[in-house]
Amino acid sequence: MVSMIDGVRIDAVLGEAVARGAVPNVAAIAADRDGVVYRGAAGPRLPGGDEPLTPDTHFRIMSMTKMVATVAALQQVERGTLDLDAPVDEYRPEFAQVRVLDGWDGDMPRLREPAGRATVRQLITHTAGLGYWFFSEDLVRHERVTGIPSVLSGSNEIFGAPMLADPGTEFIYGINTDWLGKVVEATSGTPLDVAIKDGITGPLGMHDTAFQIAEGWKDTTTPIAFHTPDGWVDSGVELNQSPEYFTGGHGLYSTPNDYIRFQRALLNDGEVDGVRILSAEHVGEAFRNQIGELDFPASIVSHDPNSSCDVNLGPGLKWGLGLLLNTEDVPGMRRAYSGSWAGMANTHFWVDRSSGICASIYSNLLPFLLPSALEVYQEFERALYASW
Repeated sequence: MVSMIDGVRIDAVLGEAVARGAVPNVAAIAADRDGVVYRGAAGPRLPGGDEPLTPDTHFRIMSMTKMVATVAALQQVERGTLDLDAPVDEYRPEFAQVRVLDGWDGDMPRLREPAGRATVRQLITHTAGLGYWFFSEDLVRHERVTGIPSVLSGSNEIFGAPMLADPGTEFIYGINTDWLGKVVEATSGTPLDVAIKDGITGPLGMHDTAFQIAEGWKDTTTPIAFHTPDGWVDSGVELNQSPEYFTGGHGLYSTPNDYIRFQRALLNDGEVDGVRILSAEHVGEAFRNQIGELDFPASIVSHDPNSSCDVNLGPGLKWGLGLLLNTEDVPGMRRAYSGSWAGMANTHFWVDRSSGICASIYSNLLPFLLPSALEVYQEFERALYASW
């Protein structure tokens, strides 16, 4: 039986955040192993509008897509079509053409062969050497001189971007899961959107989750907002609606009510309401340190302040299979080895298997980790655990 918590305190956190202009709007949701225990929202769906945001509003969940794509890959492991420790180029031969950016000769990038062959596991754990432009000055420069675009272009040209380090030597957050999506397509024999619909969103009844804005969603989607001296405004930024490939790294749209079902599957060892999408064994592996002595960086400098602020999450963080792991309890908040991640447009989720709770919070705004938005996220988590 689901026990509903007293949501008055949490409602106040969300409402006050909008009132003080910390975010243009916000929705949040939480569940235990039996079902949803809290859902709420505050603010207008459109900046300056009257229609309210709700837990059924569609958001660009951006890198919260990564865990969905990771589960799709783990499903292929369970079907015997994928070996996580096999080289990526066994499934995608074109990956053998990826080189390491080893410096510059004037304006020309100097490339070399990687010291070893990156594995699929290294894609999942962001240790294959691949990066993102907004966290790499070299990739910003590489895009400028070569014309190879960022992942937001939706172009297959992005797969020509180089590694920044040899596989297995560093944790570098980047386009690894875009490559993983290509591996899923090769091993499943279907496009990524079909593999995810058939294996995850369809079975879980997540009918409001997809890679493109459906016709019926145009009036239920909130725009990505920017803050100006006059307040929050629609930025006009949108994902490519006719991409050349469906990206496992950032492509999904979803609603809080939909994505919580995926989170509950992770909380419940791979099963929700009698529907199993993954074995308990593989769910357990997702919540274990998969990067050994490497660490998730305590701080990461942004090289595109319009896309992301600096990331300063502190020490003691590891990476599982698709999840950031805190190795110690956070006082008044999540327990050690909770799994979490976020999306560039400021959506966040976590799954705390020790406490038996999962939750997520949503706005769509840029840049990522805007301090005012991060503060709201933390206030929500503290209020939830205080009520739990």
